[in-house]
Amino acid sequence: MQKMIYNPVKTVLFLLSFLFVLSCAKEDIGDLSDTLYVRHKGADMPAHIYGNALEKVFLIILHGGPGGDGLVYRSGTIKSKIEKSCAVVYFDQRGSGMSQGRYSEDGISVDIMVKDVLALVKVIRHKYGNDSRFFLMGHSWGGTLGTAVMLKNQDAFKGWIEVDGAHDAKGLYFEYPNNFRRVANEQIAVDNNTSYWEGVKDKIDGLDTTTYTDDDFYSMNREAFTAEQKLADDKVVNKIDKDIQRELAVNAIFKNNLLTVLWNSGNTQSILVRDQGIFENLSYADRLNEITIPSLVLWGKYDMVVPPKFAQDAFDDLGATSKELVIFENSGHSPMLVEPDLFAKEVIDFINEYK
Repeated sequence: MQKMIYNPVKTVLFLLSFLFVLSCAKEDIGDLSDTLYVRHKGADMPAHIYGNALEKVFLIILHGGPGGDGLVYRSGTIKSKIEKSCAVVYFDQRGSGMSQGRYSEDGISVDIMVKDVLALVKVIRHKYGNDSRFFLMGHSWGGTLGTAVMLKNQDAFKGWIEVDGAHDAKGLYFEYPNNFRRVANEQIAVDNNTSYWEGVKDKIDGLDTTTYTDDDFYSMNREAFTAEQKLADDKVVNKIDKDIQRELAVNAIFKNNLLTVLWNSGNTQSILVRDQGIFENLSYADRLNEITIPSLVLWGKYDMVVPPKFAQDAFDDLGATSKELVIFENSGHSPMLVEPDLFAKEVIDFINEYK
């Protein structure tokens, strides 16, 4: 009969080795409801992750603004359908949403924010494994930031989705008058809100639209949102469904501290717009050919905030051999809210094709 000898040293070493293996193992993931924090260059930025992560496919959403927040996108079919297809990452950018940090002009820039997004990718890979795969989607200002990310390191992603994005932020100022006049003439011709659209034309004619000023930019930008509401009133574009409106209200009031979001937004816009002049100087229009990964361009036909001219420009100029342009016939600036089923289908089909 063989005698067993107890060796306490070997036992302790075995237990330590076993615990070390457990600590290094990546989390076995399925349906996620998680929040990670990216600590990078003086900022702590939350990334809320929801949805099906069985295949470790993550869709990172870059919100609008500058100074918006990530969770505002967790509504409608992004929540009910896209999250069933992959894990969706709702990221609060530096100086936005519930991000924390002391910021100055040196602390917020497009370049730093690009590095924040790439740091987010590293954090997700560290937690869920290096076999994680990523798609990036940028809406509005997120289209500016997302394009910059693509130009920095598109190899980190399987695909790029631009939704009504301001990849040519500089071009907005000079396209606004053309778009206002075009839509105004269309609506006057069918007798929709004639007095309003005549007033819009008069207002545009009263601006010096050949030379950029922040005040005139913001004036036209605010008018763009008003114009979309008029289009919704006349049923040219769809209105936001009441259920989605409730989800948006819940996210704004209960998921974030509204005062923090507003404070961050004001400071960030002041730095990026007033101090650094992104809408006066920043454009990636001449570099879109450098983006060669599969790309999907989604745009509202009646987008008054980022006019649809930029949709065609993006599609024509992207260097990807696999690219698609989808125009939402009944949408303005936010097709994910007013044509949510079609929006989800396009995004899910794209991810499934290139994941």
